[in-house]
Amino acid sequence: MRTVPFMSRVARAALALLPVLAIDLNPPAALAQDVIWQDGKPVFRSEGGSSVSTGPSSWLWGGEAPTRFPEYMTGGPRPPISPRAPAIVRVAGSEPAGTVIIDTEARRLYYTLPNGQAYQYPISVGREGFTWTGTEQISRIADWPDWHPPAEMRQRQPELPKKMTGGLRNPLGAKALYLGNTLYRIHGTNDPSTIGQAASSGCFRMTNEHVTHLAGLVGVGTVVKVVRRWPGRRLLAQGQDRF
Repeated sequence: MRTVPFMSRVARAALALLPVLAIDLNPPAALAQDVIWQDGKPVFRSEGGSSVSTGPSSWLWGGEAPTRFPEYMTGGPRPPISPRAPAIVRVAGSEPAGTVIIDTEARRLYYTLPNGQAYQYPISVGREGFTWTGTEQISRIADWPDWHPPAEMRQRQPELPKKMTGGLRNPLGAKALYLGNTLYRIHGTNDPSTIGQAASSGCFRMTNEHVTHLAGLVGVGTVVKVVRRWPGRRLLAQGQDRF
């Protein structure tokens, strides 16, 4: 009878364990899935796409994994938004009724009415280095628009996704009024506390209630004039701004 040496038996046993060890060395399945954010937490999905990790992977990096951010995010719920009319003020000038005037110095948007009056909306304007003036026309109006941060914005803020779907968490808010073929818009917001500030990258923010009201007045082709200071404003309010 042939006797197998003890060391040979040990070697065979070690070889038998290799498949198990190989399985244990595989990364967690979640890292091969896309990540979206929902209800304040990452949600993994398996429809393919690039691998995304939102935190350290101690199994591989020993707790020192580089930070990576999701490329796609959900904007959350889309509840009905009731329009709210702003104050009506008396204005001077010869702008025809139905014109949108944006006064960046006053941080106000005016929609002109007949008889020397206008709706006056409080807005947020571009911060220093992101202001502009000119005349455009509304080219499109979108409900709960998706947000696609441009590449230069994502370079400044790498935590931004490539796309966020429309919803209450989306910075564009309930509606967006696109200005010509530019990247600028008049839109709602997910943070009403910024209204009245110079806080945007060149767009004009309104509360969701106000942008819904304005969207009901304008249409494709409505003229929008962006000026530093509008001579026509005479702030003799018949009401009071509330937002």
